[in-house]
Amino acid sequence: VQLQASGGGLVQAGGSLRLSCVLSGGSSGSYSVAWFRQAPGKEREFVAAISWYYDNTYYADSVKGRFSISRDDAKNTVYLQMNSLKPEDTSVYYCAAGIRLLRPPPSPTGYGYWGQGTLVTVSS
Repeated sequence: VQLQASGGGLVQAGGSLRLSCVLSGGSSGSYSVAWFRQAPGKEREFVAAISWYYDNTYYADSVKGRFSISRDDAKNTVYLQMNSLKPEDTSVYYCAAGIRLLRPPPSPTGYGYWGQGTLVTVSS
C-alpha cells in the first residue's frame, strides 16, 4: 500500500488545519493508521492513531482535546483535524499504516508503510 499525505501549510496560533492521508493499492479498512510528527533536531513522535478494528482512536497527551483522527474508508482516506494549533505543533507530519493492528503502537517501528510527510508551520 502507498500513502500520500497532504494538507499542511502555514497557520496562525489558534487556527486549524486538516491533514489527509490517502491509501492506495489496498483497502484502507484493513489498516490501522497513525500520524507522527518530527520537528528539526527531534525524534519522530506519535500524534494520533485509528485502529482498523472498531475505529478505536488514540492520542498523544500533547494533542488530546485539540486534534481528532477519523477515517472515510469509501475514500480510502484518514484525516487529522487539528484545532487550537500552537507554535510547538510546528513539524513535518507523516502518516503511517500497519495491517490489522489491534492496538496501533505509539512507536514508529510498529508501522510498515509511510507517507512522504507534509509540513505544518504555526506562527505565534
